[in-house]
Amino acid sequence: MSQIQNWINKLSPKGIKFVELGTLGIRNKGTAITAAQMKIIQSKGGTIRIFAGGQTIADVNEGTVPEKDVVRVPSIIVKSRGHIGFTYYDRPFSHKSELWSYSVSSEQVNQKFVYYYLLTQIDYLQRIARATSVKIPQISVRDTDKLLIPVPPLEVQQEIVRILDTFTELEAELEAELEAELEARMRQYEYYRDKLLSFEDKSLMGGAIEWKTLGEIFVTKNGYTPSKSNPSYWEDGTVPWFRMDDIRTNGRILGESHQKVSVEAVKGKRLFPANSIIVATTATIGEHALITVPHLSNQRFTSLTLRSEFFEKLNIKFIYYYCFILGDWCRNNTNRSSFSSVNMHGFKRFPFPIPPIEEQIQIVDVLDKFDILVNDLFIGLPAEIKARRQQYEYYRDKLLTFKKIS
Repeated sequence: MSQIQNWINKLSPKGIKFVELGTLGIRNKGTAITAAQMKIIQSKGGTIRIFAGGQTIADVNEGTVPEKDVVRVPSIIVKSRGHIGFTYYDRPFSHKSELWSYSVSSEQVNQKFVYYYLLTQIDYLQRIARATSVKIPQISVRDTDKLLIPVPPLEVQQEIVRILDTFTELEAELEAELEAELEARMRQYEYYRDKLLSFEDKSLMGGAIEWKTLGEIFVTKNGYTPSKSNPSYWEDGTVPWFRMDDIRTNGRILGESHQKVSVEAVKGKRLFPANSIIVATTATIGEHALITVPHLSNQRFTSLTLRSEFFEKLNIKFIYYYCFILGDWCRNNTNRSSFSSVNMHGFKRFPFPIPPIEEQIQIVDVLDKFDILVNDLFIGLPAEIKARRQQYEYYRDKLLTFKKIS
């Protein structure tokens, strides 16, 4: 880092000139196409990539996009809506006409250097986007055309690109290793969990297994969404109302929900009891959670509440773990239509084991310990990935901070 700075001080002792991005080359306008059309024309092995908003892409064959709309030189694509960002692409491409891209043609400017510098400006542009549009943050062509880009000596640009390319490659390798470790540990956990929960005629400890259907063991009720047209249902609510977002963000054992509804919104004034299981039987099929408080859930979920005659026979945490097996069954037994849903007749006839209660408690103890280990990995490895990214961004920003000519 100090070597680069010494080099800059030697070659440009008075500081670095900044120029507007729009003056460094050509701004490409893209092609008139919709996301739906992109899906239709996508071709395996296509040599031209079309970019849309977010992560949407399509690879298409030569001739599919008008030649005038194809960019065949390395360029920087601007993600201008929602989460602002940039993509560097060095193969033939095009993009939807509401996007734009820059092909730098100045002999004094390394395009990859411009790309790396633009990454340091994302927070600034995101603030502009939020100030401009309330619904969907968005920047304009003028915002990027007028963006000032430093132009240090070309050899300095090339050295910075070499360093950052190396950093980026190492970062990608590290993230791939950490993610592979996480996936391997998860598969290992699922293997042992399913082994512990695989019962035939006898339990793992040799005791007899009683089998009942899901419908015999549980009272099942459908979740629902209180009317959005009645504001009183959604103002100052005290009743937890669970959605898939709660599972995604807070895990599978839940006592708090992101959203709450009023008591008036509860049909018949009856909540689903605490220590019920909610299972997704439509949309994201098979996901489940143990809810530890009286609650409601939305219509994606079917609620399972243990019947009183099984209170002494089944441990609620054992039920929670066995619902991973139930979830697999749900994903393999759906009614295929425009909107997938579980075969509810088969769902209520799903066989549920009742091993001796002592064995249930032992299984729960083992799986709880496994769960803690996996959760530690889920917390620790992503945190390490995040720390590495922050470290990379810190050094990148330091490399790309220049003194401007006064």
